[in-house]
Amino acid sequence: MNKLKKLTTYRLFLPILCLVLVLLVNLITTPDFFAISVRDGMLYGYIIDVINRASELVILAVGMTLMVAASGGTDISVGAVMAVVAGVVCNVLAGGEQSVTQYNNPYILGILAGIAVAVICGCFNGFLVAKLKIQPMIATLILFTAGRGIAQLVTNGQITYVRVDHYKVLGSSIKGLPLPVPFFMAIIVVIVTTLILKKTAIGMYIESVGINAKASRLVGLKSSKIIFLTYVFGGLMAGIAGLVASSRIYSADANNIGLNMELDAILAVALGGNSLGGGKFSLMGSVIGAYTIQALTTTLYAMHVSSDQVPVYKAIVVVIIVSLQSPQLKKWFKKHSLGKKAVNGNEVA
Repeated sequence: MNKLKKLTTYRLFLPILCLVLVLLVNLITTPDFFAISVRDGMLYGYIIDVINRASELVILAVGMTLMVAASGGTDISVGAVMAVVAGVVCNVLAGGEQSVTQYNNPYILGILAGIAVAVICGCFNGFLVAKLKIQPMIATLILFTAGRGIAQLVTNGQITYVRVDHYKVLGSSIKGLPLPVPFFMAIIVVIVTTLILKKTAIGMYIESVGINAKASRLVGLKSSKIIFLTYVFGGLMAGIAGLVASSRIYSADANNIGLNMELDAILAVALGGNSLGGGKFSLMGSVIGAYTIQALTTTLYAMHVSSDQVPVYKAIVVVIIVSLQSPQLKKWFKKHSLGKKAVNGNEVA
């Protein structure tokens, strides 16, 4: 009993439990959900699709976790930044043309241009939040509103296609690798970020600023600088996610790339057991939350739920999962369990 109680107090217990429950539902609804086939050295199946499709969300969730932890607010512009980056990269590689079958400019130039734009977007958001002290959701609402318009301007209102096999690599598969490239991109982002947080003091600084920015300044931490850097990092993550998303469809579709991804990224952070008010955070919790959301989405599609209805069912399940992680609900259960024990004790006496 003590071991079970100790297990339930583990920080990642609820996020892992939620993911396991979503996956177990598929044993009933979709018997072949866990079936994996091998063709030409590649793995295929619903579970592989979850791992693959969750990659962009995992990358966004990593950046969102640090922004939420430091500022106690969310960045709702990451989806639009993905679209802007995709537009810039494809426009540079296509040399301003609508559709190309070969690069008109070096590949590395397009990638660097896209990453630079992503970092600039992060700097813009960080300046508004850290320097001008604007509430994060309001500050990032600017790019959320204008971002897709900017992407449309970059691509002249058209979908820009880069029909080059080399460009499709980041969003597809490589012969010899059993899993899709986006999965490895997500893993690399998670590992590098974890190493930075563990091997330097930045993780502790972020938590300190998120818990109490004023107290952090008193002990010598530049809280505004730390918040600014997390938003720059969040912009960078959105840029990488945009590259992967654009590579999947070898084009820049300003209307659809990253659409509503910011909401799923915020949900991933919440499902990971992180407080949206800032402070202590769990990067792995957010990663698990991202896979939970994608598993839920894939499950609904496997059950032949229409794309128009998916958000409704997803919202219901997410509300239930988030409610289970609510501190108030935990207190309520603890209070009533203690009350029940007291009554039983009196009855025995």
